[in-house]
Amino acid sequence: MYRPLPPYLTIKSSSVEGLGLFATEPIKKSTNIGISHVYDKFWENGYIRTPLGGFINHSNTPNCEISKEGRYLYIITITDIKEGEEITVTYTLYDPS
Repeated sequence: MYRPLPPYLTIKSSSVEGLGLFATEPIKKSTNIGISHVYDKFWENGYIRTPLGGFINHSNTPNCEISKEGRYLYIITITDIKEGEEITVTYTLYDPS
């Protein structure tokens, strides 16, 4: 059965901006949370956002980073994340390193 989010994430009100992604249980460092964007040259900005990409918020001190593999951008944890903590990345707005 398709699930738009991993079972350990939820969407709720964020103190950063609007709605955000939050851990419903601890998540270990180096966990691949999933695909945030898929490259499509015909789409606005060249990427289609998944629910992960649509609800993740920016931080100057993020707990995740975006990793590019082929046509896909993945969200990878760079710290251990506690239950209740918001999932954040530093935006590189469609130009990930």
